[in-house]
Amino acid sequence: MAGGVPVSDLAEGLEEYLALRRSLGYKLERAGQVLADFVAHLDETGRTHISTEVALSWAIDTTSPESSWRAQRLGFVRGFARYLHTVDPRHQVPPVGLVPRRRGRLVPYLFSAADVEVLMDAASRLRSPFQAQTMRTLIGLLAVTGLRVGEAIRLNRTDIDFETGIITVRDSKGNKSRHVPISPSTRDALHNYLTDWGCYFPDAKAALTTTTGTRLRPSNLGTLFAEVVSLAGIGAKPQGALPRLRGLRHSFAVSALVAFYDSGADVAAMRPVLSAYMGHVSPASTYWYLSASPELLAAAARRATTNLGDPQ
Repeated sequence: MAGGVPVSDLAEGLEEYLALRRSLGYKLERAGQVLADFVAHLDETGRTHISTEVALSWAIDTTSPESSWRAQRLGFVRGFARYLHTVDPRHQVPPVGLVPRRRGRLVPYLFSAADVEVLMDAASRLRSPFQAQTMRTLIGLLAVTGLRVGEAIRLNRTDIDFETGIITVRDSKGNKSRHVPISPSTRDALHNYLTDWGCYFPDAKAALTTTTGTRLRPSNLGTLFAEVVSLAGIGAKPQGALPRLRGLRHSFAVSALVAFYDSGADVAAMRPVLSAYMGHVSPASTYWYLSASPELLAAAARRATTNLGDPQ
């Protein structure tokens, strides 16, 4: 009770949801206000669970003529409903697209570790053996390092220090350069690729090349990756996210943070480390990559539950 007024289960759920999201670095000032209004609406109308019908009617009931704002209101509810649905399936999650939005970022496709294995296996079945090994190596590299696709394309052979296991990413976003440590297995995979296939073009500067020894190009990679996805039998997510190469970077960020939570690490202290590793100016630039992930919310929830049960 607050001030003698009973707190509803929905209000308690909202408080827990906002606490979890804010523990990931989101401020959610506007979202918190909007969702508080939505919960108040549900309480006033005697509803104890979120339904798509009620969420939609509430989202569009605004004096603002901008459809993007109505879509944003519904998006706030969707995230909250997704969280509640994991606890109580009676809460409905409004599907994407009910209210058209004029602009906004595409929802990233998040690949699981199993997806990456399937993709690498599918890449090995490409018609050209050279393309097969190049795509297999590229997919694996992006998945375990979180490099931008452009960064991987621009890598030169001299940027890979096999003795120290460090990749130097030069003049990336914001004209920044950084050092990216890699695991022994990643180092061995790159070394094997250059030994087995790089020898065909001994004078090439690029680490990963086309069948003619030139540097890879994003336009050609998109077509080739679409073929790999087709061979792998991977389709679009229910929310409309399409499997693209850049989704491997999103997936890396989410997996890293989930691992931080599950290992008991100080997540607040590790976020700047992750941001530096991925080449972001600040942790704020990393937060967008950590959206729309039930796995991440579940990991945060497990940590919160553990902390609540800790007598200290």
